[in-house]
Amino acid sequence: MSHFPDRITPPPSVDKARAERKQHVMRAASWGVSIRSLIVIGEFTGVFLFGSSALLMDALSSLIDIVCSLFLILFIKLAERPPDKNHPFGHGRYEPLAGLQLGLLLVAIGGGMFVQQVFQLPQEHIGELDRRAWLIPLGAVILLEICYAMVMRAAKKHQSSALIAEAAHYRADSLTSALATATLLCAAYFRDWSFLIDHLGAIAIALFMVGIGVRAVRDNLNQLMDRIPDDRYFESVRRAAGCVPGVLGTEKIRIQSYGPDAHVDIDIEVDPQLPVEKAHTISQYVRIAIQKEWPAVRDVTVHIEPYYPNDH
Repeated sequence: MSHFPDRITPPPSVDKARAERKQHVMRAASWGVSIRSLIVIGEFTGVFLFGSSALLMDALSSLIDIVCSLFLILFIKLAERPPDKNHPFGHGRYEPLAGLQLGLLLVAIGGGMFVQQVFQLPQEHIGELDRRAWLIPLGAVILLEICYAMVMRAAKKHQSSALIAEAAHYRADSLTSALATATLLCAAYFRDWSFLIDHLGAIAIALFMVGIGVRAVRDNLNQLMDRIPDDRYFESVRRAAGCVPGVLGTEKIRIQSYGPDAHVDIDIEVDPQLPVEKAHTISQYVRIAIQKEWPAVRDVTVHIEPYYPNDH
């Protein structure tokens, strides 16, 4: 051999899958901004007309979600930047970093509104809310459930964890609006206690916001701290590597997964008598097989080990 073997590149389908992932996440985020803007306008109009605390909390939750979607659009663009000299593993951590900050924002605002609503309870007079107020959050539920269905369909088609997370975000928003609907519907039937019921619903929505924020903080912090992903990703990597001719077994597998990127470190076992050049070629095909199976993988480090039957 007169020169070092050329690097074997993955098929165009890998880059295409990454591009489609970005396109669908951006589209979902854009839908989120448009749909939630309509909801915010409608709910703040309801707050002005009916003076409902539950509507105010739901409107604030939707307003925060608009900020989240705008941040998501910005940080998706930053996270997709390729590796460079100062960032050899890419810029994928931008996404969980944004998610962590927005989760903390949800916790802070939800907690602050919870305290405010609790202190307002003893001061609130008993009165009546308009019977039609519940129709506004009901409309929000319908719009958000339509968005959830559309995004989840795309997420399953492209097997995108980011789109699944965005779909779950729509469902959480829908549950918040459903809680506001139930609150105002109860207030419409129990007229003498309508303002008290409205405040209790607002407190419940504030706690729900805190819960969503805590979960977002936990999930994004796990990515930033390199917590291992689900077992299905390890099984996917193991299966892809095992399908490559010449691979007789796999040992240690380490995965870092965050935002649009994942990095895999794997030990494969080959025939101990195999020439180094042949083992090197096998390692490159292992890298490509893993990237084809899981396009989010930006790079794979393959360690060659000799295979001996019954050695582990």
